[in-house]
Amino acid sequence: MVAIIGFVSQKGGVGKSTLARAVAREAAHNDLTVKIADLDTQQGTSTNWHRRRLDQIIEPTFSVELYRSAHNALKNTDIDLLILDGPARTSIGTLDVAKSADLIVQPTGASIDDLEPAILVFHELIQSGISKDKLIFALSKVGTDAEEHDARIYISKSGYEVADGCVFERPAYRQAQNLGHTITETKYASLNDRACELVLFLVKLAAR
Repeated sequence: MVAIIGFVSQKGGVGKSTLARAVAREAAHNDLTVKIADLDTQQGTSTNWHRRRLDQIIEPTFSVELYRSAHNALKNTDIDLLILDGPARTSIGTLDVAKSADLIVQPTGASIDDLEPAILVFHELIQSGISKDKLIFALSKVGTDAEEHDARIYISKSGYEVADGCVFERPAYRQAQNLGHTITETKYASLNDRACELVLFLVKLAAR
């Protein structure tokens, strides 16, 4: 039976597609068959990134396809893990992703400007009938260890779970993705290890 993990965000640029790609890479590296369903039909961020990856002949390989809805993506389930890379901003598509997924991940930055609206997104999903047990935050584009610590406290006080690990704001992560790599495939082992802590935590949650 296919496991489905959905990535949602309350705005663009918080690391949603970045984490979706990295989860796909690590799952494929662990011999799972994986597909990313890119639901952002206007930008196709993950689809465009995948073309760069194919051009560079980077292993492991996995499928990335553009879909108009989560419903259409669910028609092909002959895989181990389906990753729904949701719209860049909250919309009716966000709820569709949440209804379809076994696990819903919302990346967020560590500032109050990021955290407050992100928490409201999860509140709204619960009000729409989504189980709180399916919801988890992932800290992304964090500046310092202290910032990570404060953000974890803030989210926990709001009643939500936070994934282990975080992604720090580092140019090397952007540079890797520009070339079709993921944040676990940079030139720097220490950065790869930091990203892997979060990414592998999500892979294990999705596969359980």
